[in-house]
Amino acid sequence: MLEGKLEQASLFKKIVEAVRELVQDCNFDCSENGLALQAMDTSHVSLVSLLLTADGFSEYRCDRNLALGINLVSLTKILRCGNNEDILTLEAGDSADALVVRFENTQQDRMSEYALKLMDIDQEHLGIPETEYAASITMPSTEFQRICRDMQSISESITIDCTKGGVKFSCEGDIGSGSVTLKPNSSADKPELCTKIDLSEPVSLTLSTKYLLNFCKATGLSQQVTLKLADENPILVEYPLSAGHLRFYLAPKLDE
Repeated sequence: MLEGKLEQASLFKKIVEAVRELVQDCNFDCSENGLALQAMDTSHVSLVSLLLTADGFSEYRCDRNLALGINLVSLTKILRCGNNEDILTLEAGDSADALVVRFENTQQDRMSEYALKLMDIDQEHLGIPETEYAASITMPSTEFQRICRDMQSISESITIDCTKGGVKFSCEGDIGSGSVTLKPNSSADKPELCTKIDLSEPVSLTLSTKYLLNFCKATGLSQQVTLKLADENPILVEYPLSAGHLRFYLAPKLDE
């Protein structure tokens, strides 16, 4: 039996919204530790890894490990039936063929309940290799989103160059080129606006603008985003949650 209650439906809505462009069908792995999801996109270029720990729920129980096969487009339709401020409860029996989604609005004494049919998804669990990253950049998530949006109009690729002096995002396309450089900065008043760079060696990766922009759909989940880079390895784009994380991995474009 799984039962998880979130005080605001908006958190789960934003998570599903951020993932559904990349992955359509996936298993939510439920255990006593919380809710996890790991899946590759159809083109096998990017990987999504979600962890929402039991601490992130106001009430949580999971008697035994469950894999809930869910179509995220269908789940989005049901989640849109509730308001962001509603209390959201997810329920599934041990051998259930549906996920029960319940919305509760205490101000209006309104409760609505929906059942989403579960799917049998044969999904291999991919081991994410331990990577020694050469650079870690923590920056405002809205700034990262803006850079990706601005550069999408110029090029299909963004190159991220990280040195001790700062991080440079650059692109080159048919109409011209562009670049944005961020230097490390700190603000005691607004730590969420800081840019922090940890570097062991300079690193440069060229990545698909379209995929990076897809990852930016998670901007609403966190004020900051962390980019981790290592030469010729997938970039890790991480949005921290209050109890868990949403991570995206993207393979770099290698020189022909």
